[in-house]
Amino acid sequence: MSSGPGLFLDIGKKAKDLLTRDYLSDHKFSVSTYSESGVALTTSTVRKGGYTSGDVVALYKYKNTATELKVDTESNILATVTIANIIPSSKTVATIKHPLYQSSKLEFQYFHPHASLTAAVGLNQTPAIDFSVTLGTPTFALGAEAGYETTSSKLTKYTAGISVTKPDSCASVILGDKGDTIKASYVHYLDQSKRSAAVGEISRRFSTNENTFTVGGSCAIDNLTQVKLKLNNHGSLATVLQHEVIPKSLVTISSEFDTKALDKTPRFGVALALKP
Repeated sequence: MSSGPGLFLDIGKKAKDLLTRDYLSDHKFSVSTYSESGVALTTSTVRKGGYTSGDVVALYKYKNTATELKVDTESNILATVTIANIIPSSKTVATIKHPLYQSSKLEFQYFHPHASLTAAVGLNQTPAIDFSVTLGTPTFALGAEAGYETTSSKLTKYTAGISVTKPDSCASVILGDKGDTIKASYVHYLDQSKRSAAVGEISRRFSTNENTFTVGGSCAIDNLTQVKLKLNNHGSLATVLQHEVIPKSLVTISSEFDTKALDKTPRFGVALALKP
């Protein structure tokens, strides 16, 4: 475990990753290479709904600075520069977008053994400001985040959360959407490698009295193969099969079915990621 409570966005992240990561509805192919100068280059192609898109991502790290440049097929450019320890126990992240310069932002993160703090400001004439604070330890964390719009002088969001983490389990409760939704999740790991786990999540939207309950999990068939599954109370059943074909290179096959309408065509997704 880390020496602090982590960032606010880490609350509930373990359950979210188990229920969303690797569940695909498109076809994706990516290849990663590494140059002698230390530049990591990843080229990806995605086909979805008869439309093909792609991007190229270059990552370069030098001492306490990491620079990432992403260019997609629509000529959108995203540059991210991360600098660690400008002051001790801190991280500064600058994100610049082209041509959507108004979406660029500057973020500062500070880590303490019993607290973490983030503040982000948009790089435009009427910047939005986001900030969060988390208090606690690696075992217990309590945090909140808020967004402030300078043009209207109003809070655009506020969220609170709490998490309890143990070596073999993690539980969290998040009150979000300005108090309109509450989400509780629990993850229990079944092996020391944490590749096999069971997860449950329940959320309620008070304005519509809508409840969503999702159960799922992952199972390591062997050192190279993992299976994931999730089912919610609306009848959506999704599965993932992931296999390491060669070291660090993965093939992922995903499918999703509507158990309440079996006549509908299920959705399938395939991804192949090749790394040296």
